[in-house]
Amino acid sequence: MRQEIAGGYLWSPVTEANGARSRFYDNMRLAAPGDLVLSYAEGRVGRIGIVADFAISAPKPEEFGSIGAYWNAVGWLLPVEWLDAALAVRPKDMLARLAPLLPATHSPIQPTTGNGNQKAYLAEVDRALVDLVLEAARLPRADLLVAPAKTISDFATTLDDLVERSILEDTSIDRTVREQLTRARRGQGLFRKRVLDVEPICRITGIDKPNLLIASHIKPWRACGTAAERLDGFNGLMLAPHADFLFDRGLIGFEDDGRALFSSQLQETDAVKLGMHTVQRPPPRPLRDESRAYFHHHRSAVYIP
Repeated sequence: MRQEIAGGYLWSPVTEANGARSRFYDNMRLAAPGDLVLSYAEGRVGRIGIVADFAISAPKPEEFGSIGAYWNAVGWLLPVEWLDAALAVRPKDMLARLAPLLPATHSPIQPTTGNGNQKAYLAEVDRALVDLVLEAARLPRADLLVAPAKTISDFATTLDDLVERSILEDTSIDRTVREQLTRARRGQGLFRKRVLDVEPICRITGIDKPNLLIASHIKPWRACGTAAERLDGFNGLMLAPHADFLFDRGLIGFEDDGRALFSSQLQETDAVKLGMHTVQRPPPRPLRDESRAYFHHHRSAVYIP
C-alpha cells in the first residue's frame, strides 16, 4: 500500500484476527537483508524493493489510520528500500511462463487466472519468477545492487520517538510517571532498579557488575501496551552490552527453562568471538513465572529462529 511505499517498510499483524497463524505473516520473520520484494496490487507488479534488515516487533504505523482496525495493535515491521522506478508488469500477460514457477501452496497469484490470492500478504517465490518479472520490466538485476538505507536501528528509533512523544503529551499520566516511562526507554530509572532486583546477572556472560550491564526490555518498550509493562522489572534482563544488542535484534533468546537460543542468522564464528560459545556461558537458570509471558512475546515476535 502507499503508506508502506512512502515509509520504506512492510508491516503486518502477527496473526489473523481470530488468532490463527498465517504463513504470509510468518514470512515477515523469514525475510532477510538483500531479499527482493515485488509489490503486487490492482493486477500488476508496480514496485520492487530490497529488504534492508530483519523484521522487528512494532506497533501498527499511525499512517494506517483505520486500515486493519480489527488487527492487533502490535505486529512485525520489515524495513524495505523501495526503488523509485514505478513498474507496470501484468502477471496475466505472461501467465504461461509464470504459472509453472508459482509455489504449490501459499502462492501470491492464482496459476489459472493470474488473479491475486486473497490474504496473500508476503509470499515466498522462486528466484526464477523474480527474474522473469525483472525481464518483463526491462530492469537488469545489476540495477538492484544498491546499499539499503533503512535499517532496524532507524525504524526502532523512529518508533520509540513517536511513542515517547505520545507519552509526554498525555496529560492523563502523572508527570513523574511520564518521566519514569521515558527513562525506562533507555533502561534507566525505576525500571533499571526493578530489573536489578529480579535479574542482577547477565544470563549470557555471567557478569554481575551493574556498571557493566544494561537493563533491557524483554517485550520491547515500543511494543508495550501499558505503563505497567514498560516499568515492570519482570519485563527486563540485565545484559552485557553486546548481549543486549543481540537480544534486541532477535539474534538471541531464551527458552522457559533458561536455556539460551541462538538465531540461525548469528554465525557460530561470530558467537565464539563474542564470548558466547557453549563452554563459556553460565549454567541456565529457569525463568521467573512472572516473566514467562514477556519471553513468549520475545520468542514469537522478536527472536529470529
